[in-house]
Amino acid sequence: MRVLIIDDEAGIRKTTRIAVETAGHSAVEAPNAFRALKLAEEDVFDAAFLDLRLGAEDGLETLVNLLKVRPDLEVVMFTAYANIATAVEAMRRGAFDFIPKPFTPDQIRGVLAKIEKNRALEQRVRLLESELAGSAPPVVIESAEPAVQRALQIAFKAAPTPATILLLGPSGTGKSVIAREVHRQSAQKEAPFVTVSCPSLSRELLESDLFGHVKGAFTGAVSDGLGKIAAAEGGTVFLDEVGDLPLEIQPKLLRLLQEREYERVGEAQARRANVRVIAATNRNLAAEVQAGRFREDLFYRLNVISVAIPGLRDRLGDLPRLAEGCARFYAARMGRKYAGFTPAVHAAFLRYGWPGNIRELNNVVERAVILAAEGPIDLVDLPEEFATRANPAIAVGARVSLDALEAEHIRRVLGASKNLDEAAGILGIDPATLYRKRQRLGLM
Repeated sequence: MRVLIIDDEAGIRKTTRIAVETAGHSAVEAPNAFRALKLAEEDVFDAAFLDLRLGAEDGLETLVNLLKVRPDLEVVMFTAYANIATAVEAMRRGAFDFIPKPFTPDQIRGVLAKIEKNRALEQRVRLLESELAGSAPPVVIESAEPAVQRALQIAFKAAPTPATILLLGPSGTGKSVIAREVHRQSAQKEAPFVTVSCPSLSRELLESDLFGHVKGAFTGAVSDGLGKIAAAEGGTVFLDEVGDLPLEIQPKLLRLLQEREYERVGEAQARRANVRVIAATNRNLAAEVQAGRFREDLFYRLNVISVAIPGLRDRLGDLPRLAEGCARFYAARMGRKYAGFTPAVHAAFLRYGWPGNIRELNNVVERAVILAAEGPIDLVDLPEEFATRANPAIAVGARVSLDALEAEHIRRVLGASKNLDEAAGILGIDPATLYRKRQRLGLM
């Protein structure tokens, strides 16, 4: 954390600063209220130690003024004139805690640990509230498909380590959900998980969003901005669609990964960062490097652990369960009874290409739950393109090839089965043979 120490005695400031720094935090000293308020306006602090008597100045009044400038600042009062009345008054005015003089370094470190724990719990609550307020069902973090199983195994094996992870795959495949699960299984799980959407902002605003800025750094910067890197301190930064990161910002990200340092926009002071980076992209970064749109050294630094997430059309064995999960989620949210899908819907789902992947599946199923009458969801409840794909002229005795007939039969059996093992049993073949047939017939 960044800590402000406000006391008119140089010896007290020095003692407090040493205790703060030995606890792993950085400290800035202020000898009076004027200097403290100026520092608070110009910089971002997590906590402050404030003397109740600053010479002729009133510490309680300084407390109120500090909190007007930085409402989220955790202020700890200390004084040689400790009594219950002043302690109660300080807490009433917004102080986080109260330490009487003379104090020990352990008391300073103890209250800093309380502030850290309190901030971590607040972040955890915000994260859980965000997850509970989510408008889409969670992606299932398991699979019946060997390719997906391998991808998840690699990601979760790397989760407890500090290694940078690069998630590759089409949009809508659940890369952000996998990144969040990696964070949940990491040593940083109690610290923040912060997402940076690389394509969503202009270069100037993206740089500020990522690294922070100082007041006056650019038009509209009316106050200091913390930045996502600082907000994720001790936790994970998820760079969504990192392939869209502007070339001008890429060297700064490379420095963050290599040296764990960065600078806020408009500031020359280097800041240390203790964050784990997970990146995701739907682009072919190797091709982007060849085209000169992505730095080669940054690509290799990001590509420590590379995980390819297949699209939905390549995990048909998971499709029935994913669709069922979506339908149950939306039915519960809308207060409707869920009665499943008709076989025709399952077959139509398996024939469809799913260019939007799991995100598109969520949208299709949500629409179907809204439109469906009582009973199972049927073709009439799906968008028109599903109905047109549901009745191909492929049937026993039709003028079609054996391969086409076999492919259609396997699609229908997969759609009616819980998993690949069950489908293989119905077809009378082992799962490995089914996997090879799907490859040969273009069903993956």
